[in-house]
Amino acid sequence: MDTNYLAELLFPHIKTVPEDMEALYPPRNLPEGAKVTRFAPSPTGFMHLGNLYGALADERMAHLSEGVFYLRIEDTDDKRTVENGVALIINALEKFDLHFDEGATADGDNGAYGPYRQSERKNIYQTYAKYLVQQGTAYPCFCTEEELAANRAEQEALKLTPGYYGKWAVWRDADIEKVQAALNEGKPFVLRFRSEGSCENKLKFTDMIKGVIDVTENDIDHVLLKSDGIPTYHFAHAVDDHLMHTTHVVRDESWLSTLPFHIQLFKALGFKMPKYCHTAQVLKNDGNGKRKLSKRKDPEAALTYYHEQGYPANAVKEYLLTLLNSNFEEWRMANPALPLEEFPFTPKKMSISGCLFSFEKLNDVSKNVISALTASEVVDAVVAWAKEYDPEFASTLEEDRAYAESIFAIGRGGSKPRKDLTTWADAKPYVSFFYDKYFEYTDTLSACPDDVKAVLDGFLSVWQESDDQTAWFDKIKAVGEKCGYCPNMKEYKKDPSGWKGSVGDVSAFLRVAVTGRMVSPDLYTVMTILGAEKVAARINAFKETL
Repeated sequence: MDTNYLAELLFPHIKTVPEDMEALYPPRNLPEGAKVTRFAPSPTGFMHLGNLYGALADERMAHLSEGVFYLRIEDTDDKRTVENGVALIINALEKFDLHFDEGATADGDNGAYGPYRQSERKNIYQTYAKYLVQQGTAYPCFCTEEELAANRAEQEALKLTPGYYGKWAVWRDADIEKVQAALNEGKPFVLRFRSEGSCENKLKFTDMIKGVIDVTENDIDHVLLKSDGIPTYHFAHAVDDHLMHTTHVVRDESWLSTLPFHIQLFKALGFKMPKYCHTAQVLKNDGNGKRKLSKRKDPEAALTYYHEQGYPANAVKEYLLTLLNSNFEEWRMANPALPLEEFPFTPKKMSISGCLFSFEKLNDVSKNVISALTASEVVDAVVAWAKEYDPEFASTLEEDRAYAESIFAIGRGGSKPRKDLTTWADAKPYVSFFYDKYFEYTDTLSACPDDVKAVLDGFLSVWQESDDQTAWFDKIKAVGEKCGYCPNMKEYKKDPSGWKGSVGDVSAFLRVAVTGRMVSPDLYTVMTILGAEKVAARINAFKETL
């Protein structure tokens, strides 16, 4: 068959050749060893944890090597595309402080290697499609959906791999007259890749994460262009990664099944393949065993979940780094104050097998991240989150910024900071007793009401707001001893029968009266922040409840 004639029949409107595309997209001017990575989602309106998992690996690899991290939108499937899908993607990743050097933006493109939306690159793909037809490695197929369905049913009945190959590839070797007749009749066609592979053959491939793996050759004539002239993912990603000079592709290991076809495709196009990093899937133990996180079953699969719950962006990223690189936790312990951007991320330390998602681990990481922040940073973050999810609370904190910072400063700093907050959503219940409008008694005392009143009255009669912490505690012990409570814990443990209780009980009386709860931050600091007038009012009000 005259493949040049066939190419002109199929693509008479395409006047460009691959060399024209190469001239439009010259090699990037980057330092030696710089990596070019991309995040290439479909604008479906749903961003899941796996997206961030892979995008974080992409971003770290690019920026640690002084390379480029870009956003490409794979919007060739109109049925899945949603309105404002690109903006949703960009906004979701911005909330996790993941920024692109170039690529699609909410308003257009930023960068010299666009368009970064595949829907705007149709002529580019068809240029290479025409080239493949000329080379004899692609051909038109006019099979109807009904014919393909019948083929699939026959293959399944014979327990064969479904696909377009062998005797079912009826247009693979069709003569030019038959093709010409179908075109003259206006029959729609797809463009298929002419595979020369055999499922009997194996080939070795080096993956950046999994190492050397054996893959079975592809023998199916997959679709390159759909009947509307729009490319499939397989074809588009090969062309785009080549022209945008992508050096490393990070993708879920579920794509391994398509690797044999991609190897063939890059070879047929004359492209050098980027290095592939097939990441282990994020799994969940649901009590019935491990399974992949599901966007239908698991709310934590959605990226929006973490923002809604109030997890700091850095906490989620640090947690994902513990899954992505096995040595991250060790590095963090040795470098507690360094930003995560200084961690020497490498695909060589990525897990080969599935990574198990753990809320317990995420919460531990989040507590550590929040505990390392200054009071001012915490207030900023809580207010920003609350403006979206609890505006009234945000306004309360902003009414007296200094007061709010003094609250969150309790126990902050030093080698062992308090870790009361797991998420920003925890902030309101944590500080509520500092604000009269939120204050309530959540805990009760089992001690004799008369004893509690005696202790509270005794404390109010001697306490002065100017007392330092030592004088304050000495007065608590003295008041307690006068009321029959041992001022020394060691002495109390030796002979508890000689006392009504210990100084710990006395502190509990005061804590519940002032904060409404048995557990709170340092009570001396709490009283100092509240001030003498409010402390006295709280104590007197509590006595009325006894």
